[in-house]
Amino acid sequence: FWICMRLLVPTFFKDCPRTVQLYVVLLNILVTLWFPLHMLLHLLLRPSAADFMKNLTISLTCLACSLKHVAHLYHLPQIVEIESLIGQLDTFIASDQEHRYYQDHVYCHARRFTRCLYVSFGMVYAVFLFGVFAQIIGRKWELIYPAYFPFDFENNSYLGAVAMGYQVMSLIVEGFQGLGNDTYTPLTLCFLAGHVHLWSIRMSQLGHFEDETATDHQRLLEYIEQHKLLVRFHRLVRRTISEVQLVQLGGCGATLCIIVSYMLFFVGDTISLVYYLVFFGVVCMQLFPSCYFASEVAEEVERLAYAIFSSRWYDQSRDHRFDLLVFTQLTMGNRGWVIMAGGLIELNLNAFFATLKMAYSLFAV
Repeated sequence: FWICMRLLVPTFFKDCPRTVQLYVVLLNILVTLWFPLHMLLHLLLRPSAADFMKNLTISLTCLACSLKHVAHLYHLPQIVEIESLIGQLDTFIASDQEHRYYQDHVYCHARRFTRCLYVSFGMVYAVFLFGVFAQIIGRKWELIYPAYFPFDFENNSYLGAVAMGYQVMSLIVEGFQGLGNDTYTPLTLCFLAGHVHLWSIRMSQLGHFEDETATDHQRLLEYIEQHKLLVRFHRLVRRTISEVQLVQLGGCGATLCIIVSYMLFFVGDTISLVYYLVFFGVVCMQLFPSCYFASEVAEEVERLAYAIFSSRWYDQSRDHRFDLLVFTQLTMGNRGWVIMAGGLIELNLNAFFATLKMAYSLFAV
């Protein structure tokens, strides 16, 4: 995620010369703003049904990608704070082997997800670049996707090459934007679910070991402070992914419907068929991990009160039991822990299947 951000908005990280600032401004104007706009404007020219569907397959995806990228740029300071919170929570993890095992398990999940994401994006761009190189070798300066340009590129080979080059460059940049967009939410939710799980393990073991150096009440107060970090972590995650996931749910549902319609009724060559099949899988890959890890977070939050009750509270002092009782009551109010997409849709696996049903309903219509 940070590699993509450093490529797309290097001005956020340090004071940059005017050339770098100009690079960021041009990149956002030419790609983030104009690229989805120049394809949507083509729809006003009354294209054929095939061009209309082909245009929609990528224009909706790029529009959603640009909107998510703008939302991430707006929340970058909060994302930096989230990264610092993850570092603070890592330092609280005990040094025994069991906790290290669970921590490694959490990061192993994250690595597996990123590998799948890289492979899926790599497959899309491998097929895409193969088609581009085939056009270049055959000297066919045709647009990759039907779009509007304020000049006549059809009757001028040089302008045709410029238009095609612009689309290739923009799609590559959109790929970096999409990689950053689709990496942040699932990985952050994965880390949140993992740290809530690790905290539950430490809390449930409180008082069950006699060789602890600190008193149980001191450890309880430490765990309460760690819980405050988790609450802040969760609040920031909810704030930074709300708009992004609302765009994700709506955009993926519409895009899946358009892709299937275009493949069934208009695709005639093998390369395009393979490209859109992989494209369909990548769109599902964009949506599923976020919903899955959001469900994991919800399940871990539900277990918090049980983890507190599982500690050896019955042998502790009156102050310890009083603090633990109040703390348990605070953790049982889980309504504030619900992750919503745009404040409208609860983000979980039900949202994923509802999006697929929405895509099928649109396709049926």
